[in-house]
Amino acid sequence: MRIAIIGQQDFGKAVFEAFLARGDQVAGVFCAPEKEGARADPLKAAAQEKGIEVFQFASLRGVEAHAALKRLNVDLGVMAYVLQFAPDSLTHLPRKGTIQYHPSLLPMYRGPSSINWPIIRGDTRTGLTIFRPNEGLDEGPVILQKETPIGPDDSLGSIYFDRLFPMGVAAMLEAADLVMAGRHTETVQDETRATYEGWCRAAEAEINWHNHVDFVHNLIRGCNPAPGAWTTLAGKKIQIFDCRKHPFRTYGAVKGKVGEVSDIAPTSLFVTAQGGRIEVLKAKAEDGKKVGGAELAGQLDIGPGTLLGT
Repeated sequence: MRIAIIGQQDFGKAVFEAFLARGDQVAGVFCAPEKEGARADPLKAAAQEKGIEVFQFASLRGVEAHAALKRLNVDLGVMAYVLQFAPDSLTHLPRKGTIQYHPSLLPMYRGPSSINWPIIRGDTRTGLTIFRPNEGLDEGPVILQKETPIGPDDSLGSIYFDRLFPMGVAAMLEAADLVMAGRHTETVQDETRATYEGWCRAAEAEINWHNHVDFVHNLIRGCNPAPGAWTTLAGKKIQIFDCRKHPFRTYGAVKGKVGEVSDIAPTSLFVTAQGGRIEVLKAKAEDGKKVGGAELAGQLDIGPGTLLGT
């Protein structure tokens, strides 16, 4: 098939390379412009290395973007991690239309941080959707979906890099083949089940140690590695990444006040929350590098009784 890739970053690059590897023709690549001083987008760099034409428009709404895609005369548009809005007038230009990847089980978790939020909310499953883009945000009819469990200690990193990334590349190929063969189905999304969540950024990633230990644990792993859940010590930020949850089983097991460092172990430190403790395995001081919890305690002179969130 002859396709155009619309996307960016490592996922866009992986999809691009997967289509090329099996002999499909990529007629052109559309990437968002890089910010001034930023390194070249990985998808852009990979396309240029292969001698494939790259287009970078400030907007995909404009006549230049439409003219470029029309000139390519492709069978299918493939949207692989796209943050620019692509209007219907653009996505309908390819002979067989356009397909798009979204890392959630639509219509749940529409929006830009759709991997973070299911973990933060304590869901036990997530997945990916290949769908037909339309003028709404992640609202088009579904072509196929793939599901994966969220384990009790899974993080954003393990869910995305180990599963949703490779599963998504394979699903794009599968969906493209179905569309090209005319064997696909298009299921309208059930709006009664739809949810939308915005970005999970620094403001959303602040730890409230007065929350239940389950909520704190879910927030940390849902923000690991980005944006990185955080707390403060004397007004300076500490980001917490890898962690374990230790529930209190009996009244006598309660140790420390909420937000208090209750123990320093050989490689970690323990912080008390409601209903249990968080064992901090990897963390980073405001101006430092990611280190083990015990090493961080040594760097910042943290000991039993130190109160975080201050």
